[in-house]
Amino acid sequence: MKQLSAFQEEIHDWRLLTQRITDGLELAALDDEGLRPDLEPEVAALEAEVSRRELDAMLSGKYDKGNALLAIHAGAGGVDAQDWAEMLERMYLRWAENHAYKTDIIDLSEGEEAGIKSVTIAVDGRYAYGYLKAEKGVHRLVRLSPFDAAHRRHTSFVQVEVLPQMADNSEIDIKPEDIRIDVYRSSGAGGQNVQKNSTAVRITHLPTGLVVTCQNERSQTQNRENALRVLTGRLLEIKQQEQDEKMAELRGEYTKAEWGSQIRSYVLHPYQMVKDHRTDYEVGNAQAVLNGDIDAFIQAYLRAKVGSQTQV
Repeated sequence: MKQLSAFQEEIHDWRLLTQRITDGLELAALDDEGLRPDLEPEVAALEAEVSRRELDAMLSGKYDKGNALLAIHAGAGGVDAQDWAEMLERMYLRWAENHAYKTDIIDLSEGEEAGIKSVTIAVDGRYAYGYLKAEKGVHRLVRLSPFDAAHRRHTSFVQVEVLPQMADNSEIDIKPEDIRIDVYRSSGAGGQNVQKNSTAVRITHLPTGLVVTCQNERSQTQNRENALRVLTGRLLEIKQQEQDEKMAELRGEYTKAEWGSQIRSYVLHPYQMVKDHRTDYEVGNAQAVLNGDIDAFIQAYLRAKVGSQTQV
């Protein structure tokens, strides 16, 4: 029923767009100068809508239309990296807000001095995973460190992980005997206990060694459900990667992704620039990007990916 509802909504939107284009063409055919003030904004709106739908058409992956789990992990760079992780969290929350996506922070580990060590965010909305998968990888920041007394330039790294959220668990079967569940008290910044009861949950998937923790909710049951949701997404991602690697090897194009190969650099000193190393797309307004204006980077990635697949 969910699939049927989604298809009906998509067909309705396409029919509505077709009707708008037909109406616009009929008005344009009248060649009436008095109608121009009404036609020009409608043409601009139609062009923007067609461009958006062209982008949506590139999202043909199995999970592209669904919700996403976005995980941000501070990497090399100490306190600067933790601060950088928090800056990226803000950037993605702003982006999601601009697209009317619902967000829910399901796990957060704060830094001792500043920033965050890691955060996992559920992003719910149509095509959330399809768009956000373009952000998966290592993000590099170059700036004058606010945590360095000498105010020297520092380079920090953060790993962004994007997982699909499944409507059901039909594809991934997590057997009770394959997981170990531990409960403990939630902790705040600096290791302070913020709960007297053991509500935080740690799930270890024994066959793969994957460990997932959730402590943001006050209920142990909610944290357990959220941890299982993240574990399911990670197992699904592993399954998808194995399939992609097999296909890439057959095509002769497989290269292993390593931690050091950043996908994007954000330079705030000595000049301002954000550059995506996969597409060479870059902008000079770094502050706008950090405020959530990342659509152009996502579009450039999706277009480049479609182009490479076409060539293969």
